[in-house]
Amino acid sequence: MSLTIKIHIASYLNLNHNHRVSNIASCPNFISTIRPKPFCNPNPLIPRTHIYKMPADHKAGAAPIIKSSLIEPDGGTLVDLVVPEGLRASKTSEAESLPHAKLSKIDLEWVHVLSEGWASPLGGFMREHEYLQSLHFNSLRMKDGTVVNMSLPIVLAIDDDTKSRIGSSPHVALFGPDGDHVAILRSVEIYKHNKEERIARTWGTTAPGLPYVEEVIASAGNWLIGGDLEVLKPIKYNDGLDNYRLSPKQLRQEFDKREADAVFAFQLRNPVHNGHALLMNDTRRRLLDMGYKNPILLLHPLGGFTKADDVPLDVRMEQHSKVLEDGVLDPETTIVAIFPSPMHYAGPTEVQWHAKARINAGANFYIVGRDPAGMGHPTQKRDLYDPDHGKKVLSMAPGLEKLNILPFKVAAYDTLEKKMAFFDPTRSENFLFISGTKMRAYARSGENPPDGFMCPGGWQVLVKYYESLQAEESSQKPAVLSS
Repeated sequence: MSLTIKIHIASYLNLNHNHRVSNIASCPNFISTIRPKPFCNPNPLIPRTHIYKMPADHKAGAAPIIKSSLIEPDGGTLVDLVVPEGLRASKTSEAESLPHAKLSKIDLEWVHVLSEGWASPLGGFMREHEYLQSLHFNSLRMKDGTVVNMSLPIVLAIDDDTKSRIGSSPHVALFGPDGDHVAILRSVEIYKHNKEERIARTWGTTAPGLPYVEEVIASAGNWLIGGDLEVLKPIKYNDGLDNYRLSPKQLRQEFDKREADAVFAFQLRNPVHNGHALLMNDTRRRLLDMGYKNPILLLHPLGGFTKADDVPLDVRMEQHSKVLEDGVLDPETTIVAIFPSPMHYAGPTEVQWHAKARINAGANFYIVGRDPAGMGHPTQKRDLYDPDHGKKVLSMAPGLEKLNILPFKVAAYDTLEKKMAFFDPTRSENFLFISGTKMRAYARSGENPPDGFMCPGGWQVLVKYYESLQAEESSQKPAVLSS
């Protein structure tokens, strides 16, 4: 995927930030037509103060109650599905007595996502009425008629044996990959898992070679089980990176602590090069020019499942740390945290999920680049998705009206200035576009990229990673015996 960066701005903004939404419509026969709210755009970049409605017992003349966070989570309140500490022992004891379903590593990542409210207002793995709305409308309609975006089905698959074991039990215990008790799924509903329909509608193709499909869906069971989730304790990975896994609640608290008046999120699954840094630093400058006093960058690498040739999370986090150490990004105005979601590589469908989750984390601005969440076609030599469709879809997606999508120009390597710069079409011959594939080839061969492409400390992290891979591959080759 090319590292060229293009950004688009939403042409509308939800002006009513004070509404509260109720539970998702749950009637089995629920049918509706999803329509985006009317488009209107006074100026979505002007700072807004969000004020709660006065409670009934509010005294006349008292100061208004100011909401500190910059943007309301979907549904009005962040979902928190982790059982309070005082109840964990009794809930764990109950889980031991229930029929169980075993979670895969990626299922556990989805439990993590749900438990912290990234998918608010979703309160568990989807039941069928939620699954169908997500699959066909990319959104969920609430009981009060409001719409929240939900472009990816968040579901749990089970096989025939597990379905038989559950029987008519209304509650099911969920065991982790290591056999530990993770959660209880309440008031469960089991329904058919039509894999072909799910794949076709999520990815727009059923071509072989889709990473998430091959890793998760192809071997999954023929049934989906949904219900209300109770997570027995916070999800931890004990990989040395848990301190970076800030929940939406923790991120909102950190933004408030830093007195941010704007938060702009940048999602990535690749190492940060100087083109990314140019984009992020210039975004902050532009927000300051627009009147914001303290815009904060949320540098938010994806931390769940990624395909085999992507740079692993621990290497990326070390590289991001070097970017801050080398002063490419300002640590005082940057928060680096891990977004725990698995990666689908589903292009315009998935980028809506990435944006929606950042709303719940408290970001009111979102940067979208060229071919977001995309990949090369698995069987043809072309992009799987039109590189511009992601930004266009975000500008129209139902349920994302309150999120500002930031515009930006193309960044590439300027061979005259010997640095990453904004592309100038009047001298296009002087610009070099370095793809992710080319960047990995440089690092794998030990060859340095052009000066100014990436900070030296960050580049050395990648070189050492690929050197370790090559050493590992060499050690695994069978020895050749001479005669």
